Amino acid sequence: MTRFSIRAVTVSALLASTIALAPAPAWAQFGGIVYDPSNYAQNLLTAARSLQQINNQIQQIQQQATSLVNQARNLASLPFSSLQQLQQQVQRTQQLLGQAQHISFDVQNIQQAFTGRYKGAALTGNSAEMVANANARWEDSVGAFEDALKMQAGVVGNIDGTRTTMNNLVTASQSATGALQAAQAGNQLLALQSQQLADMSAMIAAQGRAQTLEAARQAAEEAEGRARFRRFMGN
Repeated sequence: MTRFSIRAVTVSALLASTIALAPAPAWAQFGGIVYDPSNYAQNLLTAARSLQQINNQIQQIQQQATSLVNQARNLASLPFSSLQQLQQQVQRTQQLLGQAQHISFDVQNIQQAFTGRYKGAALTGNSAEMVANANARWEDSVGAFEDALKMQAGVVGNIDGTRTTMNNLVTASQSATGALQAAQAGNQLLALQSQQLADMSAMIAAQGRAQTLEAARQAAEEAEGRARFRRFMGN
């Protein structure tokens, strides 16, 4: 083979390889349908972005739903209420205070009782009046001590109900699902504490009343004894 023939074959081979390596056209036609790769890629990218937006919206909806559920829990009311039990215990204590004998827990009644048999003319009357007033003062003291004992028994009787209420409130507080339920449980525990303080105050008042009336009776007896002695010496 001559040098010219070799060169012709080499050029032909280079042309064939160049044609084989040339880029494909931006579009192709298959059975009358035009396929554009760049347009297909753009559509695919748009679809992917739309799908990502949908996923973001779904996540936002899920977050909003979770927030609504949490708000509903926070606004849910406590299913347990101790108000009725506490009111009943307070009413029992008030009834015991209202049953005070002779001298009640009333300022006007106390003033009348002390004016009538603890001071002044009640200690300087005739013998029959002195005896009657002394007997009335003794009944006041005995009745006051009886009232104090009843009040102490009533307060002790409330302890069992207080224990049950406290256990129920603690259980409800520990199982609270939201802020409102926890706050309501705390408020009811404070109400229970207030009821206990009311019982204690009533018991202290009843006991103080008994001690005060007894001290007043002793003071009246001393004053009456002096009056009797002066009357005896005068006679």
